[in-house]
Amino acid sequence: MTRFSAPIAEQIWDMKYRFKHADGTPIDGTIEDTWRRIARALAEVEADPALWEERFYAALEGFKYLPAGRITAGAGTGRAVTLFNCFVMGTIPDSMGGIFEALKEAALTMQQGGGIGYDFSPIRPRGAEVKGVAADASGPLSFMDVWDAMCRTIMSAGSRRGAMMATMRCDHPDVEAFIEAKKDPARLRMFNLSVLITDAFMEAVKADGMWELVHGGKVYKTLPARDLWNRIMRNTYDFAEPGVIFIDRINKANNLNYVETIAATNPCGEQPLPPYGACLLGSVNLAVLVKDAFTPQAVLDPAALDDLVRLSVRMMDNVVDASRFPLPEQAAEAQAKRRIGLGVTGLADALLMLGLRYGSAEAAAQTEIWMKAIARAAYLASVDLAKEKGPFPLFDAEGYLASGNMRAMDADVREAVRKHGIRNALLTSIAPTGTISLFAGNVSSGIEPVFAYAYTRKVLQKDGSRTEEEVVDYAVRLWRETHGDTPLPDYFVNAQTLPPLDHVRMQAAAQKWIDSSISKTINCPEDISFDDFAGVYMAAWDQGCKGCTTYRPNDVTGSVLTVSEGAASPPSEAPAQMQGGEVIYLSEPLDRPAALEGQTYKVKWPGSEHALYITVNDIVIAGHRRPFEVFINSKNMEHFAWTVALTRMISAVFRRGGDISFVVEELKAVFDPRGGAWMEGRYIPSILAAIGGVIERHLIAIGFIEGEGLGLKSDPKAEVMVVGDKPRGKSCPSCGSFDLRMVEGCMTCASCGHSKCG
Repeated sequence: MTRFSAPIAEQIWDMKYRFKHADGTPIDGTIEDTWRRIARALAEVEADPALWEERFYAALEGFKYLPAGRITAGAGTGRAVTLFNCFVMGTIPDSMGGIFEALKEAALTMQQGGGIGYDFSPIRPRGAEVKGVAADASGPLSFMDVWDAMCRTIMSAGSRRGAMMATMRCDHPDVEAFIEAKKDPARLRMFNLSVLITDAFMEAVKADGMWELVHGGKVYKTLPARDLWNRIMRNTYDFAEPGVIFIDRINKANNLNYVETIAATNPCGEQPLPPYGACLLGSVNLAVLVKDAFTPQAVLDPAALDDLVRLSVRMMDNVVDASRFPLPEQAAEAQAKRRIGLGVTGLADALLMLGLRYGSAEAAAQTEIWMKAIARAAYLASVDLAKEKGPFPLFDAEGYLASGNMRAMDADVREAVRKHGIRNALLTSIAPTGTISLFAGNVSSGIEPVFAYAYTRKVLQKDGSRTEEEVVDYAVRLWRETHGDTPLPDYFVNAQTLPPLDHVRMQAAAQKWIDSSISKTINCPEDISFDDFAGVYMAAWDQGCKGCTTYRPNDVTGSVLTVSEGAASPPSEAPAQMQGGEVIYLSEPLDRPAALEGQTYKVKWPGSEHALYITVNDIVIAGHRRPFEVFINSKNMEHFAWTVALTRMISAVFRRGGDISFVVEELKAVFDPRGGAWMEGRYIPSILAAIGGVIERHLIAIGFIEGEGLGLKSDPKAEVMVVGDKPRGKSCPSCGSFDLRMVEGCMTCASCGHSKCG
């Protein structure tokens, strides 16, 4: 039986991927059962299921091929879920009816667990004339607020945390407002934002030319292109958004540019997709394919890589037929083009095992060699599938071979495609792999550098005590097995010390052989100058990247997990922010002590004869005071059933631990269609919002979150903090720790594996 490399890996499997009955009783007894379930489900569409089940199992075994989380959790369960990770929705019509039909489609997609991307450029700008109703348009950002509220509502109904990407063209008249939307910390929290940058715009920036903002053929404004570019850079420097997507480059390189135009991406940016396009993801684990690690003979086994890629392509192609889809348009799009996104993980670890420093010219050259080998094997595997099962329905040899990516392929691959067609229109993509990489033994994530070679994770037990466990990078663990306590070589660089332009070099090297795009974060030091920061984006453009995402810790975005390690430091040294700090993970719900301290608050809702009395009781653990349970009482029997249900649910959430401030956010977001009421000089949209305000006031009073007064002006996602301690950036919404870091364009928790995007 396979043993997990660390307790956190087993916990992630148990929480996210293990198949269980509705009451929580496990069906997957071991990780082998999970692999068997996936292999069997994906082999069912084959003519010889038994043969392919064994071959698929061999690819999954030992964490060699890592299907994306949706597949790992959903394949073979019989549940009504999609196995596709993310979708780009249909083009938004510039009409009220069309906009809200698109909103309905988005809600249905998110309800099944799919993240979504949307281009809001088609919506006319704020102030534009709306013919026939004698009114001015409210603009795309007002409708983005509606989407944002929808996503929060879907989340509060019990779905996984929503993820959305909003894009807007660089020539849209509202692009300036779009660029600065995230200055308001409470606005568009469910969105990632990216500006669609055209070739013409970049030429105007470089030439210091003028730029027109246009919609519907009307020029609304003319301004220096460089001013708009600097505005994007300044907001990204200060607020970490928006990102940039080089959209013309994406469309020129697209294998399907003869039948589709792309204007949006999935939430993390690795899959530019057409209307109703879906992204199906999986990763080859390069780290486990290296033989003779840390020796002069170290090599990544090319035959094993080729075989694994070919099996992975076949498995992913079968997912297209095995998956359900939220909308029929999504199913039709997926079947017509059969695009897949096979990527990698463990790249940085594999380079280390060969003695190469991530970011160096040698590492970039090796990365390009591996990516070409993967692309070649994937294309030839898809040609073989086309011989056996037929090419994708929209295949046209002349149009396909004329596309940007195919022109770079080897002559024998091009000839095979010309002769036999190809099963999958696009094959490669590099997606965020933060959770599955941790699950697979803490290999380095995607093509990112190693973030921390080792850190200590604190775990809260039921009795209030804390235990510690070391989480060690895969390559470091192998180094220790062969070299003991010998200090790590100087080529062991990490994300904190790596120069930003080294990140760009690695992204550009990988992009040359990736059909779609790459989800990657370029970590920048907090003290980087603005000019140097802007230079990172210009370097990404100059070196052929399809987009660019950076992360610079600051007072607005918060600091990420910091580490204190180096060549001379022992790998077991704990991250500085975690020493003597907070409880970061709760393994089981807490038991109730015999007595608790608390506070009772009175709320008199206008129009109700009787007041509500809200009691919040607290528990003290290791010197930290945190909310434990809530009671709501009233003589008004109309409120009895829902107040009992509400208190039970809130108390259950409180007893699970972690960051529970989202409870306040969700309650305060409830609007009563009959209207709210004015209380203490503020408009409260519903009685539930008033209850949320009371709970927030209590959390502020005990020092659990920051805020002021009733809390309606404070950030609803305020940080969890030790009483009297200084806030240290944003906390994880799943476990409450301060170990969030930006990885592959997604805020990812190093403690529990939570990722906004997966």
